Amino acid sequence: MTSETLSTNEKVRPAAANSTRRVPLSRGLSTKLLLLTIAFVLLAEILIFLPWIASYRVNWLKERLGTAAAVSIVLLQGEPNSLSHNAQNDVLMAIGAKAIAVRDGGVSRLLVVSDMPPQVDKHIDITNVGLVNGMTGALDTLFFGGKRMLRVFGPVGDSDKEFELIMPDYRLRDAMLRYSRNVAVVSLLISLFTAMLVYAAIDLIMIGPIRTMTRSILSFSEAPDDPGRVICPTERADEIGVAERELAQMQDRLQKMLSEQKHLADLGMAVSKINHDMRNILASAQLMSDRLRQVKDPTVQSFAPKLLRALDRAVSYSEGVLHYGRTQEPAPSRRRLRLRQLVDDVHGLLDIEQGIEFINGVDLAFEVDADSDHLFRVLTNLCRNSVQAMAADTESAVVRRLAVAAERHGSVSRITVTDTGPGLPPKARENLFAAFRGSARSGGTGLGLAIAHELIRAHGGAVELVESIGGRTVFAVTIPDQPVRLDQARNGLRRPA
Repeated sequence: MTSETLSTNEKVRPAAANSTRRVPLSRGLSTKLLLLTIAFVLLAEILIFLPWIASYRVNWLKERLGTAAAVSIVLLQGEPNSLSHNAQNDVLMAIGAKAIAVRDGGVSRLLVVSDMPPQVDKHIDITNVGLVNGMTGALDTLFFGGKRMLRVFGPVGDSDKEFELIMPDYRLRDAMLRYSRNVAVVSLLISLFTAMLVYAAIDLIMIGPIRTMTRSILSFSEAPDDPGRVICPTERADEIGVAERELAQMQDRLQKMLSEQKHLADLGMAVSKINHDMRNILASAQLMSDRLRQVKDPTVQSFAPKLLRALDRAVSYSEGVLHYGRTQEPAPSRRRLRLRQLVDDVHGLLDIEQGIEFINGVDLAFEVDADSDHLFRVLTNLCRNSVQAMAADTESAVVRRLAVAAERHGSVSRITVTDTGPGLPPKARENLFAAFRGSARSGGTGLGLAIAHELIRAHGGAVELVESIGGRTVFAVTIPDQPVRLDQARNGLRRPA
């Protein structure tokens, strides 16, 4: 692939990304809402139109039957054959009928007829047209009528006579089509008007604020470290207001988190620059410390092993700090440890002032299943925090005591670190295991508890603050034993004694 092709692809990708960040008007919520509102209103109008057109059909037939009844009464009261043939045709043409008849006392009498059709296609009893029959009949006339002959009959008013009317249905169909067209135009106007009102109301109440939140999210994603990109929530008490306030809080927390991550990244970069020189310095100190073993002084001989172990741990820590900055803490290498000896090593490394009492309350036979370096770092961090908290008390009468104890509950070891310091401040308790926020003293970084929390979690355990009041602070480290695999246990049982 040539460089020109690469440059072309680089130009196309931002354009494609920008297109996905902007919603076209034709696919926006506003357009969808408007179209859906029009469709739903039209659907409602269609459902209402069916009983309307059925009622219009029945009323139209009743009007024609009523006119025929009026003509029939006049003819019944006059002389027979009082109307000429031309007059009869004029009457029938005015009504749109072929024949008019009346039934009185069970006797049917044909009053006016112009051209008797050979057959009648449909008989309609005007008094027994129900809602369902009326709607099906109206639809049948609209779609399939125009060439049929109808017989419409029924009483009119309070008369005891039954009148009959034979007529074609094309005039009825034409009238129904005109009525349907008028209803369709009015329905469309109502749909548009209703849709515009609903659109304006919902756009003001919901779509507009959602559009504002969408723009805020897009703007915030471009520069999340800019405080001016955080949305300003309104004081609305509905779901939109809750969403705006939650979005503002989320963006604010994300900004703080990004700031802390940047701080941590800068710290990792700084540590990576000094790591090489620090290891060289510690290596030189190790070489010089090896010569202390040749000194015959008993005091030097007692301190030399502790000094060498401390330097070894310092070298490993200088290498591990960089791994922590890269979130690459090594997995624990767990062994059975004598906890009391490990606590003694922690005590020997601490810089404890005169007046602070250290109590190693761990039983000599107590064993814990853990990584020695990891557990040493955890206990060192907890104990150092306790010593630093108690060092601030200058009154000689104040009891300053640091105690480490341990107990076992089944396959779980529980180590407690108790001090008589002033207790943790509220801010430190709220952000206890958060780097750079959980420090209990001024100038602290809060990395100690964060590191301890991460190391113990790798063991499947937990570090928790049991109690923190003035004069008593208790941290508990819980470490479960490693689970024994079934195949290993079986192999152990099969081995000969």
